[in-house]
This record gives sequence, C-alpha cells and structure tokens, in this order.
Amino acid sequence: MQPVECAACGNQVLCEKFSPAHTSVQWTAEAAAVCPEFGALVAAGETAARIRTCAALRDSIDRATAEGTLRVTTLEAADV
Repeated sequence: MQPVECAACGNQVLCEKFSPAHTSVQWTAEAAAVCPEFGALVAAGETAARIRTCAALRDSIDRATAEGTLRVTTLEAADV
C-alpha cells in the first residue's frame, strides 16, 4: 500500500489501486478523526466504519493516480 495525502486537509491514508475502478483504502484511527467530512458525518450520527470515503480524498487519490505517484498494480504483483 502507498501513502496518499488529502489535498484538502492533509489527512494521510494508505491506498492500493488494482484497476482504474478498484481502490483499496486503509484508514488509520487518526486519519478518520482528522478528516472534516468524516467528522461531520459522525456528528450527524453515521458510524465511522460505514463511511467509505470523502470527496476530497477521492479527488486526491484520482490526482495521485493520474500523476503516477499512486500506481495501478495487478493482484499478482501485490502478492509478491
């Protein structure tokens, strides 16, 4: 997994891209507490574990993929 930083809040998560459509994101407890979008959803009654992502982080992941800093890997390469 590769670190990706959110351009909006500086939050950092770990990501793995297996295809343009398949992204695995690993949140840390700190990251979930730092994200303003997560904070607003939790304050509104959402369960943090059920929140999939935030728009700003999604944009940052897409940008990192387009710039080549987050590489798309195959499942076979990830197992090595």
